[in-house]
Amino acid sequence: MATIQPFKAVRPTKDKVGLVASRSYESYSRKERESRLKYNPFSFLHIVNPGYKYHREVSGENRFKLVRNRYLEFREDHIFIQDETPSLYIYKQKTRKHTFCGILGGASAGDYRNNIIKKHEATIQSREELFMEYLKTVGFNTEPVLLTYPDNNLIENIITDITSTIPEYEFTTTDRITHFLWKLSDPEKIAVVQKEFEQIGDIYIADGHHRSASSCLLADNLKTENPGHTGKEAYNYFMSYFIPESDLRIYEFNRMIKGLNGLSKEDFLIRLDEWYRIENRGEELYRPSKKHHFTMYLDGEFYSLYLRKTIYDFSAPLSTLDTQILYKTILEPILGIGDLRNDGRIAYGCGKDNVVEMKSLIDKNKYDVGFGMLPVTIDEIKKIADEGLQMPPKSTYIEPKLRSGMTIYEF
Repeated sequence: MATIQPFKAVRPTKDKVGLVASRSYESYSRKERESRLKYNPFSFLHIVNPGYKYHREVSGENRFKLVRNRYLEFREDHIFIQDETPSLYIYKQKTRKHTFCGILGGASAGDYRNNIIKKHEATIQSREELFMEYLKTVGFNTEPVLLTYPDNNLIENIITDITSTIPEYEFTTTDRITHFLWKLSDPEKIAVVQKEFEQIGDIYIADGHHRSASSCLLADNLKTENPGHTGKEAYNYFMSYFIPESDLRIYEFNRMIKGLNGLSKEDFLIRLDEWYRIENRGEELYRPSKKHHFTMYLDGEFYSLYLRKTIYDFSAPLSTLDTQILYKTILEPILGIGDLRNDGRIAYGCGKDNVVEMKSLIDKNKYDVGFGMLPVTIDEIKKIADEGLQMPPKSTYIEPKLRSGMTIYEF
């Protein structure tokens, strides 16, 4: 029985929302970030990068406190306002190729704890605890977790009805994405949406595993500090974007490796031959068309790798994932990469940007060999989550990517 909770969002005023909303801090290059900080005083980047005001880098607890201060300044200057009534928010993102539409609301920390919100990635405890301390200090959350649910006609009808009206926000960002936001404040319609989510049951994290885990830690922490805890406090929920499965776009990550683990090119190909039927494609840019087929780029040439299924063991639940197959047949046994998170020889490139970028980096001698594959499917994600397992790191690149600073959840 999944929960979706309305909340009183803190939001930019209509005239400034396009200036305030930003991508995630890490997605900007240093030059891009500096430019936005210099020329746009309303950018949310000023809040998450508070040291800019003092022309220095600030970290740790001092940074957390300064983030809180910058946020309060935005509120005091009426750049942000808070809605008076709890609402759900319909957010639509229109790109040149796709349209994404879902609901911003509060997800339950209890649902996360009880595995109603299901996970497919492992989290790192130190990162969970650090982000929990950040949330506790700043007192707000502005990066929604991306949750997905099975398509539902009744919810879709309500969304269609709301989005036929004039939106609260409509603005286009420099990446040519148009953003729309509507408020859903009608208690009867909110109740219908909540009832439908109760009937849906399980929902799945598409993106935001560490944010979910940290929010659950925060709820537990604040509960112990509150002798009057009722379970209805804002900290019992975390802001999430609930989107139907059919609206998600899932892309793959390429793998790029430095060195061949001491092997010559010829010896490396011979080792690969144990697991794969190999075809040299020359300069032809090859993309796989089936599961268990892989692209390889090595020494200026593309290769197609077809898994020899008769010798590969598909019995384990993770074994059918192409990211796991690549790890178990090439990365670990041949290239000697055991730790996919921390080994400095491996790098990941988003498959949405296609194999051309991978080729370019290898041609520039930044890496020696690269591998590409088909994206993971939503059914594979759900199966892994249902089994309580975790995918290898960088198995999925999922869109939409959400803006920071457009709706803020205070606790």
